[in-house]
Amino acid sequence: MQTKEDSIKARNRLLATKVMKNLKNRKFEAYYCDNAIEAAEKALSLIPEQSSVSWGGSVTLEEIGLLDRVCQGNYAVIDRDTAQTMEERYDLMRQSLLCDTYLTSFNAVSEDGILVNIDSVGNRAAAITFGPRSVVAVVGMNKVCKTAEDAVIRARTYAAPINANRLSSSSSPFLHSPQKTPCLINGACADCKSEDCICSYIVETRMCKTAGRIKVILVGESLGF
Repeated sequence: MQTKEDSIKARNRLLATKVMKNLKNRKFEAYYCDNAIEAAEKALSLIPEQSSVSWGGSVTLEEIGLLDRVCQGNYAVIDRDTAQTMEERYDLMRQSLLCDTYLTSFNAVSEDGILVNIDSVGNRAAAITFGPRSVVAVVGMNKVCKTAEDAVIRARTYAAPINANRLSSSSSPFLHSPQKTPCLINGACADCKSEDCICSYIVETRMCKTAGRIKVILVGESLGF
């Protein structure tokens, strides 16, 4: 008798095969790793040494330890968190749009290979769609949804409220800290137009216009939101 964990891993491998095929049909590069350790190694293998590297906010990248390893590696790192002022932070975010490799995750992925992200300021959405020469995304299989519509629903009604709660408790003076969004108050999306709204940009990436520019590493574990 398989354990619960074994059953989940078996299902993830089977589903990942389908999702990777559909991602490749949309001109993305696609890979599968069983766990976070393998995913971090795979991501590093896709980043040329001495190249410039940056990233947007991502719990997934933090969970797998990728950001620490990049900062300790032989790369030209553009890290907005090193900024001393808000103006400097935005300058670094703009510089990241022309880096060699941009690291990210996605809020959701449909089974037919459409990638969905919600963004507050728009820097992450902008980098994914155009700018950096290469985008490397690490995505837990917990984010795979049946359809693109389901993926948007997941991003807005699940990932966004949790991220709003996470950001609201941040002590960083430079990090957008929502305080009055409906999802922060009651946990549910209200399609708000609040000044603190973190859902300013909702981007569906359905094709990789430059074949192979966006690389998606699916991971057989629950990662991020």
